[in-house]
Amino acid sequence: MQKISCSALLVGLACLCCWVAMTEANLPGEHRKLKKKNYMAYKDPKQPIETRITDLMDRMTLEEKVAQMAQLDRSSITEELMKKDNIGSVLNGGENLPRVGVTATQDIEMINKFQNWSLQSRLGIPIMYGIDAIHGHNNVYKATLFPHNVGLGVTRDPDLMKRIGAATALEVKATGIHYAFSPCVAVCRDPRWGRCYESFSEDPTTVRKMTEIVAGLQGEVPDSQKGNPYIGGKDKVAGCAKHYVGDGGTIKGINENNTAIDWKDLLKIHMPGYFDSIDKGVCSIMVSYSSLNGVKMHANHDLVTNYLKNSLKFKGFVISDWQGLDKITYPFHSNYTYSVLASVSAGVDMFMLPFNYTEYHDIVLDLHSKQLIPDSRIDDAVSRILRVKFLMGLFENPMADYNYVDQLGCQAHRDLAREAVRKSLVLLKNGKQPNKPFLPLPKKANRILVAGTHANNLGYQCGGWSITWQGVSGNNNTVGTTILGGIISAVYATTEVVHSLNPDPNFVKSSNFDYAIVAVGEPPYAESRGDNSNLTIPEPGPSIITNICNQVKCVVILVSGRPLVIEPYLPMMEALVAAWLPGTEGQGVADVLFGDHGFTGKLARTWFKRVDQLPMNIGDKNYDPLFPFGFGITTQPHMSYLKSASVGRKSKTRRLLLLCNMVLLSYQIFGFFCP
Repeated sequence: MQKISCSALLVGLACLCCWVAMTEANLPGEHRKLKKKNYMAYKDPKQPIETRITDLMDRMTLEEKVAQMAQLDRSSITEELMKKDNIGSVLNGGENLPRVGVTATQDIEMINKFQNWSLQSRLGIPIMYGIDAIHGHNNVYKATLFPHNVGLGVTRDPDLMKRIGAATALEVKATGIHYAFSPCVAVCRDPRWGRCYESFSEDPTTVRKMTEIVAGLQGEVPDSQKGNPYIGGKDKVAGCAKHYVGDGGTIKGINENNTAIDWKDLLKIHMPGYFDSIDKGVCSIMVSYSSLNGVKMHANHDLVTNYLKNSLKFKGFVISDWQGLDKITYPFHSNYTYSVLASVSAGVDMFMLPFNYTEYHDIVLDLHSKQLIPDSRIDDAVSRILRVKFLMGLFENPMADYNYVDQLGCQAHRDLAREAVRKSLVLLKNGKQPNKPFLPLPKKANRILVAGTHANNLGYQCGGWSITWQGVSGNNNTVGTTILGGIISAVYATTEVVHSLNPDPNFVKSSNFDYAIVAVGEPPYAESRGDNSNLTIPEPGPSIITNICNQVKCVVILVSGRPLVIEPYLPMMEALVAAWLPGTEGQGVADVLFGDHGFTGKLARTWFKRVDQLPMNIGDKNYDPLFPFGFGITTQPHMSYLKSASVGRKSKTRRLLLLCNMVLLSYQIFGFFCP
């Protein structure tokens, strides 16, 4: 047989390729179009994301693009709407939340039902499902609820924030959700604001440190991709920095009010948290209900388009707040056409319009037909939304799976939350006399009293944005440990723990208590309902402090979303602890009270004397606080605890040495018989 040379073979292959190319070129025009049409680059994960975005947008109608810009409450979703219009996003709204007892599996089934409908639309663009995850997966039964941001800022611990972000992402994924409206990077400058507990600090430097939660939620962005939206894997979720910008600086702390500030101070105080969030790859930014120097942020073209998108080069999408369009004008929802035009033109990309999609849809199409909303503005919005969806891997893996179900409320996350509680507590007073500290408390006592409105109320210690929008009262709405439960677990079995919400002072005096622990504070609230111009402890809190602390040595644990007027009661107390809103793991309070761990927290907020001093922040000219920013008494763990921990470590070390010796001996024996 004659051999074929390599060169001849290569020539033959080249000729064949040319023939194929010529044949392709001579195909009828309609056949070539059909072949190109059948290949959908946007469905090809091997293609660059920008190529996929361009390909998909070339195929979309104007109506489909407008639908991608809408986020609807789940109660408004129908099969027909999802298949016909291909809505861009769905969310769990404030009061439309999973019920007590609903499992993670049931949530996944609900979300997958919506996703299935979406995939049956003409182009099959998957939905992005969002939820508030403000301090853990806080809308969901059995989820781990971490301390609110007002407490986490006290820790000054970016690594803790990253771990909390990662744990939150896993619990959000456990219910099939992949978009969290977190973190809040507001800089609360006035504690009268009802959302102050959503802020890490009055200090922008502290807030910047805590943006490390973005890396936990979304993954650690590689250096080569810094400043671009980023999702680091299937166990991560898209985050949302909010509320852009200046929401924590409104006049008198009134929610959704006007922030009057010059450009220099805006950049110095309220903007830095966004610099860091963008640098860490945050996928979306939510605009604030508030105004900046009289201009509603939902309609602020200079701040949203010119500065955020053009100057800061933010490549993710900008989302409105809940019914943010309706609040541009007063009264609510008046002149809605103007509001839609103003917000779309300002640069908002996705609109959280839970109940009136059809109205929004028709208005946008009408404004477009009148050339008031150009194609370029709609394309900018849709390309940003699609970019994040591609980054999330929704086109490859649109359906939620069950791989993370066991992460919801798991022990590892509860242990992390307990650690966060310990680190978030601030000891403000410790002993009536110098050099005679009252804390840590002895675990071994004959009889102790635990009292107050917040001692045995899981809902109260979680605060607002917990199970429901405004929060709840009682212990039956989710799973966790109350402060009382933590105390009972911590003390000796022989110590009698007497619990009474508001005991009579004569009973307290005659009962021979070794000491009392009093937990009082604010009931739960959220947003405008939390605005408070007097900031006093609600009754019966002051009465409980007076009735108990005048009769027996006491430590007061203040459970609140902000500093409150406390100076009149200080002389009665042996010790005062600011516990903020600790979440579901009340055992963390007991860990520090009884000295298993020391107090380490330092105030991330100035503690005022009187409300007429407000607003008052670190660096102000007439700074005269009760407790200054950064104040906090530190304590050391009990020696007995350190000793037991040391013994535990020593025993582990001995076991390791024994194991190593056994391995070495085995090796020597094996070597003797098998040289």
